[in-house]
Amino acid sequence: MADRRLPPLNALRAFEAAARQLSFTRAGQELHVTQAAISHQVKGLEEWLGLALFRRRGRAIVLTENGQSYHAAVREGLDILADATDRLTRRQDSGVLTVATLASFAAAWLVPRLGRFRAQHAEIDVRVAASDEIVDFARDDVDLAIRYGNGHWPGLEVVPLMTEDVFPVCSPDLLRGPHPLRQPDDLRHHTLLHDDMRETWRLWLLAADVRGVDPDRGPGYNLSALVIHAAADGQGVALARSALVRDFLDDGRLIRPFELALPAEYAYYLVYPARAVTHPKVRAFRDWLLSEAGQSPLD
Repeated sequence: MADRRLPPLNALRAFEAAARQLSFTRAGQELHVTQAAISHQVKGLEEWLGLALFRRRGRAIVLTENGQSYHAAVREGLDILADATDRLTRRQDSGVLTVATLASFAAAWLVPRLGRFRAQHAEIDVRVAASDEIVDFARDDVDLAIRYGNGHWPGLEVVPLMTEDVFPVCSPDLLRGPHPLRQPDDLRHHTLLHDDMRETWRLWLLAADVRGVDPDRGPGYNLSALVIHAAADGQGVALARSALVRDFLDDGRLIRPFELALPAEYAYYLVYPARAVTHPKVRAFRDWLLSEAGQSPLD
């Protein structure tokens, strides 16, 4: 790239305002500086250029021929710079916002609610990056993440979103038929559905004092959302996580055959670099998420 020989930006702004106003005083008022400061900046620019930009006519100033041609170019350049800055700022405040989260959380909780965010913030387009991999904010194009864990992620802002319980769910159809689910011991007649945390069924059966049921039997799925859909389809009984199954319970696709619930070991958190909340779109999405989770927005 060629070496650009450019005068100071402040001097150009002072010259452009003075040339447009044909007054150092009014230019100073526009830029919130003194008339003397404008005069000093213009004089410095003239010395830098080695030519006069203004000449005095009594108490008034007029542009020289060089000043007229230079003003047109400077004004155009400042307009281009201002437009580019405005577009960049608006992209930070609106446009696309990328949120990274677990695929199951995205499918079962986040995506069904995004229409409400869109209704409030039509200027922001949310892009969901669903993955079980932990996002690297220094490398990945992500504004905010929803993580599941113990809340310890050094160097990042961490905001608790929601805790959850674990309990059995099934299709209402399993309350009928030859072996209706009425008490935990009835699970011996039904298929157990598993996600990757198979040990949880063992803990729940132990807490329910159920014997004679193999906690390892039954099909498994690598996504909790798939387990939920299999249960809603009547394929068996799933040990569901409350945050992911709430909508299925609300609309009756799933029911809780038993009241016993175990607190989950981990919870959901909002995670982002501290600098991210300088952007209004990130703050808007963060506060909306907290509201959807029943939390108060942050200051």
